[in-house]
Amino acid sequence: MKYLVFVFTAFSIMIACTEVEKVMILHDINGYTFQQDDLVEFEAMAIQNGKVVAIGTMAEMAMDFPDANHISGNGYTVLPGLIDAHAHVMGLGFQELNIDVSGIESLEGTLQKVSEFAADNPDIEWLTGRGWNQVLWESNEFPDANDLDSVSDGRPIWLTRVDGHAGWANRAAMDLADISSETEDPQGGRIIRNGDGEATGIFIDTAMDYIREIIPERTSLERETALELATEKMVSNGITSVHDARIDEVDWELYTRFADQGRLKARIYAMIGGTGATFDKLAKNGPVENYADHMLALRSVKISADGALGSRGAALLEEYDDDPGNRGLLFYDQGELNEMVFKGASLGFQMNIHAIGDAANRQVLNAFEFIKRELENGDLRHRIEHAQVVHPDDIPRFAELGIIASMQPTHATSDMNMAEGRVGNDRIQGGYAWRTFLNQGTVIAGGSDFPVEAVNPFYGLYAAVTRQDFNGNPPGGWYPEHSLSREEALKIFTVNAAYAAHQEEIIGSLTPGKYADFIMIDKDYFKIETSDIWKINILETWVAGERVYTSY
Repeated sequence: MKYLVFVFTAFSIMIACTEVEKVMILHDINGYTFQQDDLVEFEAMAIQNGKVVAIGTMAEMAMDFPDANHISGNGYTVLPGLIDAHAHVMGLGFQELNIDVSGIESLEGTLQKVSEFAADNPDIEWLTGRGWNQVLWESNEFPDANDLDSVSDGRPIWLTRVDGHAGWANRAAMDLADISSETEDPQGGRIIRNGDGEATGIFIDTAMDYIREIIPERTSLERETALELATEKMVSNGITSVHDARIDEVDWELYTRFADQGRLKARIYAMIGGTGATFDKLAKNGPVENYADHMLALRSVKISADGALGSRGAALLEEYDDDPGNRGLLFYDQGELNEMVFKGASLGFQMNIHAIGDAANRQVLNAFEFIKRELENGDLRHRIEHAQVVHPDDIPRFAELGIIASMQPTHATSDMNMAEGRVGNDRIQGGYAWRTFLNQGTVIAGGSDFPVEAVNPFYGLYAAVTRQDFNGNPPGGWYPEHSLSREEALKIFTVNAAYAAHQEEIIGSLTPGKYADFIMIDKDYFKIETSDIWKINILETWVAGERVYTSY
C-alpha cells in the first residue's frame, strides 16, 4: 500500500467555464482508492461539478483551494462507491413488495410466511414471491403444490426459488396454466413429476414460463415503487452503480424516465434480455454508452446458457453426483448460441452469458471462440456471468479469449453446503476458483446477483476474503486457496467492475477526472478483523458529488 502525497491534474483547470461550481473539500477522512494498480491513502478530497478534482493532504487542499467549502468526514473511512457487476434491480424492488421467504430454514416456516402475507393482502389476485431454498430445510427435498394448497385460500400462488431457476406453484396456478400430465418439458426446462407422471408443482428453468406467462403484468405504479425501493436499498448499502442482468423495453423506459426526472439514485449499466424481439427494439439505434451524464448505459446483452446448481439445472459434462442420470439443462444447442452471440456482438454489444455448469461454460467459450474468428470488433469485453464450475481444461481459455469472469463471492459461501455434493470432489476443483482465474490474468468483476443473494456488498467482500459464513465456518475457509486479499476483493467491486462495463475512465476509483462516487463507512475495511468485514455499516453514499444516502 502506498501513501498518496498529493494528486492534482490539469482536470481542475479544464472544467467548463459555464456553471462552474465552487470546490468542495471533504476533509478529516481516512480515504482509500486505487491509482493504477496501487492502493493509496488520502485525508482530503476536492470535488467540483460532480467530479474529483484532487486528493491528498488537508494542507495541500487548503493551499490550492483557499476559497473552497469544507465538509468534515469526522475521521471516518472513505472508499470508492461499490459496483455490483451482476444483479437484478427490479427483482430487488419487487422482493420488497412480494412474499420474501429467503433464508427461512424450514418448509413450515416458509408456509407460515405465505399464509401471513395472504391474510394481510386479501385483495391481491396472485400471491407471488421468491427466496425458498429446500437445501436449508431438514428434508432437503423439493416441496409440491399440496404444501401451498394447505395455506391457500383458493388464489393462485407462485414462488420463485432463491436462485431464480425454479418455481413452485399451487394447484390453482397450475389449473390456470392448463398444466397436465400431457404438458411437455420445453427445451432447457423440466416439470418435476410424480410416479404417475403428474406435475408436482415444481418447474425448472424454461418450464417456469408456463406459469409466468399467465401472471398479470405489474401496474405502472407498482413498477415505479419497485424501482424507488430498489435504488434506495442499493445506495443505503453503498452501491453506487449496478450491472442489471436482463431488462426489457418497459424497464428501459422506466429507467430513462427516472434519469430524466433526477430520481435515479444509482447508476445502471443495463443488459438487454436476449437477442430476440426485445433486442431488436432496444438495439435499433446501437449501443447507448452514456445517458443522463452516465447514469445509464445500454451496451450489453444477457443470455442464459443453463440453470443453477441448487435446482440441478446447471449443465454438467457428466451426471450429478447426487442425481444419477441427470446432467442438467443446456438452453440452446451450440449453433443456436453461436447465432445469438454473433447477432449481438456484430452490432457492437458486449455479450454477457450466464453459465454455471462446466458443460455450459464450455459451450459459451466455444461461442466466444466462434465470434472471435468471425468478427473483427474484438474489444467488446465479453463476459461469462457466474462461471461457477469450470472444467480445468477450460479455465485457461478465459485468458486466451480475453473473457471477463463475472463472479459473485457470496455464491460460494451460500453454495458450499451443497455444491460439492452436486459435482463431487474432482469437479469442485474447478468451482468458484477465483485464485486460479486471477493468477492467469483474467479480470474478475464482483457482484451479488441480488436478490438471489443479499444486496449488501460487504457480505461479498467478506466472502471473497474468508470463504466462510458469518459464524466463521468452516475453520480456515472453504477451499481457502482461492481466497482473495482485501485489496483484490475491493478491486473486483470497484475498478474491475468498472472495466467490465467499459467505464473505468469515469468511475471505479477516486482519481481526478472521475465522478465523485464514494461511500463513508464506520470501520476501516483494511484494518478491522476479517471476521468483522460483513458488519461494516454505510454512513453516507455519494453519487457525482451529491449525497444520496445518509444513515443519520
